[in-house]
Amino acid sequence: MRPPCEIVVWYVIPTIRSELAKELLNLGMKQKEISELLDITQPAVSQYISDKRGHGIKFNDETQKLIKDFAKGLVEEKYNQRDIIPHVCEICRKVKTDEILCQLHKEKGKMPTDCDACMSSHLAE
Repeated sequence: MRPPCEIVVWYVIPTIRSELAKELLNLGMKQKEISELLDITQPAVSQYISDKRGHGIKFNDETQKLIKDFAKGLVEEKYNQRDIIPHVCEICRKVKTDEILCQLHKEKGKMPTDCDACMSSHLAE
């Protein structure tokens, strides 16, 4: 049995990074700049951009907008590297409220259909 936080680490965070890297690339940043900004390797950025990593979730329009707005703020230097963790956490909390985490937990975590672990962790926040 996988706890919800393991699902976040394996699926949610990589998808956030993937979407963020793609948006930064669309806004004109080079892969090397993205890797330095996100503190990941350039090959990791390449894998995120080419959907070889972090492509297992489809975020809704509201979550996509959070990512796009954050990317735009990074490019315009409204935000910097120290703002990445709080913004990724904000996006992750949004994903939890969309019940994507519950769906993934049941699919990938082999949880019974009546499990409420994800919702219980959401209510504890």
